[in-house]
Amino acid sequence: MIHRLLRLAATLVFGCLLYGAGLAFASEAAPAQPVASTAQVPHIALLLPVNSKVFARHAAAVRDGFRAAASSEAGPVLALREYAVSGDAAANLEGYRTAVAAGAQVVVGPLTRDAVTALAFGEPVPVPTLALSMPDEVGRMPGNLYVLGLQVETEARQVARIAWEAGRRNAAILGSSGPLQRRMQTAFATEFVQLGGVLAADIAFAAEPDRMRAAARAMNRADMVFLALGHAEARGARPYLGTIPLYATSSVHGGDLGPLAGHDLGGILFVDMPWLLEPDHPRITAFPRSKTPVSAELDRLYALGIDAWRIARQLLEGVRELRLDGVTGRLMLGADGVIERELVTGRYTEGRVQLLLPGQRESAR
Repeated sequence: MIHRLLRLAATLVFGCLLYGAGLAFASEAAPAQPVASTAQVPHIALLLPVNSKVFARHAAAVRDGFRAAASSEAGPVLALREYAVSGDAAANLEGYRTAVAAGAQVVVGPLTRDAVTALAFGEPVPVPTLALSMPDEVGRMPGNLYVLGLQVETEARQVARIAWEAGRRNAAILGSSGPLQRRMQTAFATEFVQLGGVLAADIAFAAEPDRMRAAARAMNRADMVFLALGHAEARGARPYLGTIPLYATSSVHGGDLGPLAGHDLGGILFVDMPWLLEPDHPRITAFPRSKTPVSAELDRLYALGIDAWRIARQLLEGVRELRLDGVTGRLMLGADGVIERELVTGRYTEGRVQLLLPGQRESAR
């Protein structure tokens, strides 16, 4: 029972999430009911589930990135006030109402999928609000609601387009049964077929050598493989896949884990955010890194916090045609308030990740 609960908690985390002068920080837990007598003070509100046992680390990473970007501002801005809530959707909505009643001019959050869904389809949104996860459904969202997240579907669709542009027409998918991996598979397959491609095989990952050898044989009609796998699974599958071109999302990229891990993933082309693939680029070095070493997963959420601050500043200034060359990708406002994210491309070569420019993607190895 305990093992099942732990697995459920991990699934919830990935399903709900897997991103100056005059600045003041204040932290406050959202009260059960807004206090009517509280004086309204114009501020930027950051609403995160830092009181949640499941989401606390993820929320803290976003908060730290948000603070880092805010502190790097050269000019004075409104005060930043933090509203700490639990992971419960109702607590997030109450925290949102409290922030608006207290004078928030822009709200950043919620972070979890359930809370964003509750806000998008059941709550007035009177001020510009930047949610940090996609709601369950997109469409007819309130006019003041914008969405910036790190959804795997966005990455999988971009991988499908990259593969198509490289001349791939018959794709095999190798994936595991987790909900996150299934979402990757569905998004890739839908985009690839819409482009005109064919799904030559859809194969379940298995750690046993005999089953992996059989899986490799089943791909004989494919001219590429999309790996809907995590880092460890991709390392286990790679030795059986020969020279066929391999494509993946950022889920295979665990950060700098040493040359052995890089060699195990040799030849895999994947997408990830500039924050991880272009660390020396001036637009990346403009922002401080986390003061303590973090995993690649939390580093991406730290980067999400940076771009969330930058988008919040645009919203505060009245900008509605949102565009940003961000640390999480090239950002542009799309339909229904969703901020689209275009990532950069890397490939594991000789034990290390090589950044690929668009003209370098065609080569499989």
